[in-house]
Amino acid sequence: MDLTGKNFFISGSSKGIGRGCAIECAKAGANVAINYRSEDGTAQQVAEEVKKLGRKALLLQGDVADQPTIERLIAQAVKEFGQLDGFVSNAVYSDRELMVDAKMEGFRRTIDVSMWGAFYGVRAAAQQMLKQGQGGVITVISSPHAVIAIPTSMAYNMAKAAIDHMARTAAIELAKDKIRVNVVHPGWIDTPGERKFFTDEQLNEGAGSIPWRRLGQPEEIGKLVAFMMSSDCDYMTGSTVLMDGGISLPWWSGRAEGKQ
Repeated sequence: MDLTGKNFFISGSSKGIGRGCAIECAKAGANVAINYRSEDGTAQQVAEEVKKLGRKALLLQGDVADQPTIERLIAQAVKEFGQLDGFVSNAVYSDRELMVDAKMEGFRRTIDVSMWGAFYGVRAAAQQMLKQGQGGVITVISSPHAVIAIPTSMAYNMAKAAIDHMARTAAIELAKDKIRVNVVHPGWIDTPGERKFFTDEQLNEGAGSIPWRRLGQPEEIGKLVAFMMSSDCDYMTGSTVLMDGGISLPWWSGRAEGKQ
């Protein structure tokens, strides 16, 4: 798995899964544009870790839900690195409420970041790759929420289902230009974002209900993404790869229904 000399843009990479992707891709040799909206301190820490690995790190602040902003940031990355070889769509927002009680501001924000933000980034990255004429690779971080109707998560479920189909459509449209597009479904990952919804005690308890009996770690997803971004996966496009500790297996449904 060799990403030496590759230049990647990773949205929402100041913490959590995005951070894991940035660091693991840098370990494999890639220079990384680190996008964040408000986490200046944590983004700087990621940049420092990338630089310690001997790679270039570019900090790019901006909200991916704004199309002109993400287009500008990708242009900045190209100006700094010379070209764009890969894009990881990771930035996300989510609230947890029953649909009938949902505050529409948060509902719309979830869609704007998690769906539209993904589309704007994928589109802008693909346009740049087409301009370069040298192929490229795009990985979309989605979720089992795309196929499992988890209650209190309607907007997030909708957004993830949409970007799964977006990625597959992009894969077939871009295949002739040797631009690969794939999807990752992480399971329940131990990230700072989970603390918005759960206490540490609840996370520890919840981990025991997962078939693999633990939460996943951001670096595990990062290693998978680095592999999928490499030439070792040249024949993979339009694929969805699960790394979810078994949450998507029928076992999970059986346990939820009290059968196991």
